[in-house]
Amino acid sequence: MLDTPHARLAHARLAQRLALGVPALLLAGAYLSEYGFGLYPCEMCWWQRWPHFAALALALLSTVAAPKRLWVALAAVAVLVSGAIGAFHAGVEYGWWEGVTGCAMTAQAGGGDLLESIMNAPIIRCDQPQWTLIGISLAGFNFLFSTAGGLAILWLLGKGRRAA
Repeated sequence: MLDTPHARLAHARLAQRLALGVPALLLAGAYLSEYGFGLYPCEMCWWQRWPHFAALALALLSTVAAPKRLWVALAAVAVLVSGAIGAFHAGVEYGWWEGVTGCAMTAQAGGGDLLESIMNAPIIRCDQPQWTLIGISLAGFNFLFSTAGGLAILWLLGKGRRAA
């Protein structure tokens, strides 16, 4: 593709769309696995979600505030942070290294006795994947998709940058 103003604008717009889409889709997948399939998040799973929330907010900010490229770049960095946490979590699950946290519990406070909810909540271990596909856990998939998405956003921003 030629380096024209139109091409640079197209790259920047695609980067912005990816900055919105990648964290939104990965968060949707996380909530679908939690509420649709009963795969409750451990503590490190939650750590991976927070950067995606931040990335989504930054990407949304890029639609209304200047400088758009800065907000999109920060969103890409947040997506990469989630990918790095996912890599660490996957390493804990595969036994490559020890985690920095114990198990997490998922207590639901809606409508019932909170103490009973806490006592009956499932214990979710951070070092045991709840689900895998071809040997890759959800944390591993988060690493793969977040890293690829974050790098693609930054690459597109670089392609969309005006040559000096």
